[in-house]
Amino acid sequence: MEGAELAGKILSTWLTLVLGLILLPSAFGVSLGISEIYMKILVKTLEWATIRIEKGVPKESVLKNSASVGIIQRDESPMEKGLSGLRGRDFELSDVFYFSKKGLEAIVEDEVTQRFSSEELVSWNLLTRTNINFQYISLRLTMVWVLGVIVRYCVLLPLRVTLAFIGISLLVIGTTLVGQLPDGSLKNWLSELVHLTCCRICVRALSGTIHYHNKQYRPQKGGICVANHTSPIDVLILTTDGCYAMVGQVHGGLMGIIQRAMVKACPHVWFERSEMKDRHLVTKRLKEHIADKKKLPILIFPEGTCINNTSVMMFKKGSFEIGGTIHPVAIKYNPQFGDAFWNSSKYNMVSYLLRMMTSWAIVCDVWYMPPMSREEGEDAVQFANRVKSAIAVQGGLTELPWDGGLKRAKVKDTFKEEQQKNYSKMIVGNGSL
Repeated sequence: MEGAELAGKILSTWLTLVLGLILLPSAFGVSLGISEIYMKILVKTLEWATIRIEKGVPKESVLKNSASVGIIQRDESPMEKGLSGLRGRDFELSDVFYFSKKGLEAIVEDEVTQRFSSEELVSWNLLTRTNINFQYISLRLTMVWVLGVIVRYCVLLPLRVTLAFIGISLLVIGTTLVGQLPDGSLKNWLSELVHLTCCRICVRALSGTIHYHNKQYRPQKGGICVANHTSPIDVLILTTDGCYAMVGQVHGGLMGIIQRAMVKACPHVWFERSEMKDRHLVTKRLKEHIADKKKLPILIFPEGTCINNTSVMMFKKGSFEIGGTIHPVAIKYNPQFGDAFWNSSKYNMVSYLLRMMTSWAIVCDVWYMPPMSREEGEDAVQFANRVKSAIAVQGGLTELPWDGGLKRAKVKDTFKEEQQKNYSKMIVGNGSL
């Protein structure tokens, strides 16, 4: 009995602290300063660890391990310029050297594959999963690392799991209850309140520190919000500052329960797997949504897959054929405190969330950008590329023309045929030469 009473007191004390210090402040969108103190201590600790590593590792090794230094130095000049110094107008056997060089560059370090693996760090952040390039560990550093493991797994993890459970439970219960109300301004207000509150609690479950910039450009109702995609938590990051109507495929399990509850309170656009293949049906439903200027802005990630937050890959044109106003948003995570990238081919959702909840924190910047509209004479592909370029520049990301679908699929034949056509034009004399 004494053991049961002690366990009950510990549990009640724990829940009281969680409720008073975290849940209520997050529900009202205020901070008690605990997160700021935690982040200051964390920054000082990581700076000290960096100094210890630099003292024990030669400068040559530090430069060698730097993520900013690539394996090879590429020649980004076009085919015509690359071959101009090797050939005349007619076919020459020396042309083989150019294509062999490009092929070897792709084998050693291609531009696509490295975007689907975690970003390498310049300095170790005291997480075992990121110490591949930092072999030097002193006794003091080891002791700090052990202390960090205890804090992350014995203090932060239970706290974060508790917050996540409460946040998801409140979201399902709240949206289900709000969904019973008749359509109207009261229902919309309560729906937005439930979504904002629960998402803020879930972000606290990741020790999220988010810096929003240019809030005057926040997406407006009746518009389309497009953003670069790094992680499933991108939705939480954005919904903490405003509500959106989400677009996605219907899932089963826990995700399906959450989707069915959310759609009762808010006009989210969920599709069955069979419907996702019907582009006309998807476009029709999205057009119907944005036609109502009272509905929340649609949130879309045009890349269609998660990229490791170092670059922006090809935007699918479907999001830009709908019409309406596009509200670009750039999201940039700081990998020094925790890697937000979801490598879905390597980790399932449970493993990914465990990695998130055992990281130090999730720190990111969100830039709202001026709304953009399709210009006269501009097709959907050109419009998509223009928006993508703006997001890449604002977020400090590398802009790449490649399709994110290459994460699981082979290169389309059209890409190969385009290079073959360019070379054939040079041979017959119709090219730039």
